[in-house]
Amino acid sequence: MPVLNEERHLAAAVEHVLAQEYPGELEVVLGVGPSSDRTREVADGIAAADPRVKVVDNPTGRTPSGLNAAIAASSHDIVARIDGHAMMPSDYLRVAVETLQETGADNVGGIMAAEGTTPWEKAVAAAMTSRVGVGNARFHTGGEGGPVDTVYLGVFRRSALERVGGYDEAFLRAQDWEMNHRIRTTGGTVWFQPRMRVSYRPRRNVRLLAKQYFHYGRWRRVVARQHKGTINLRYLAPPVALAGVVVGLVGGFLLWPLFLVPAAYLLLVTAASVPLGRGLPAASLPMIPLALATMHMSWGAGFVTSPPGLGSDSRTAQATRT
Repeated sequence: MPVLNEERHLAAAVEHVLAQEYPGELEVVLGVGPSSDRTREVADGIAAADPRVKVVDNPTGRTPSGLNAAIAASSHDIVARIDGHAMMPSDYLRVAVETLQETGADNVGGIMAAEGTTPWEKAVAAAMTSRVGVGNARFHTGGEGGPVDTVYLGVFRRSALERVGGYDEAFLRAQDWEMNHRIRTTGGTVWFQPRMRVSYRPRRNVRLLAKQYFHYGRWRRVVARQHKGTINLRYLAPPVALAGVVVGLVGGFLLWPLFLVPAAYLLLVTAASVPLGRGLPAASLPMIPLALATMHMSWGAGFVTSPPGLGSDSRTAQATRT
């Protein structure tokens, strides 16, 4: 569990792991970064109270570094990645291990179940679990179990992690997708198991959602540069939509029919929001188009503006240069 500034949620997240309905041995290794709150104090207190919990340092505070440090300090043949604010269902690890055994996969994962409490969070959750919002990624939208490109979090065979050398610490974002790609290209299988469902709380405002998706797009471009052939239409849709909206808004002052392009996009996201709003409070309904547009435009902007040198210190980039 990579942990940074998780004072509020850490104890509950660890409690959910230790309370798993799993018949084998469990250990929890916390890779704790230099937090600005009481995270380290909370982590040390949990470890002092339960011998199954161990704390290791993550001086950089970066997620992939914390993951690698925690994995190195762990001792079992199966390794589960857990987030410091994720609340796992009680059968999560049991279902994961059963799926590993039944399928022979190297990594299994389930659904990133976006759920909100405020009207805005509920609107974002609706957008994040829809095809119009995130494409056909099954860990967002659900579906039948089977081989996939990547999954949320992940429960791995240690042998697979060792085979690919763990997480590439240059990838501050998209490190899961990038490592799962290496697992698959070295002969392994990544398996989606819909019975593994982890609650996820969306960002609490537009600015934070935009920042999140901007960095998603920026780092997905890095993956595309370093692993040729991994891009597809789902990833190109946001930058194409962004280009159309920008050209329409700017060029429309010279050639007015171009204004029809952003108008058509606005009509599309508004129409797509109608079925997504079923069952949501009235206050959430006008926020769904805003959430969709924020996700699309921010992801597209990050993808388009991703600096060529971003991720150049990764193992893949270094191997390419040599």
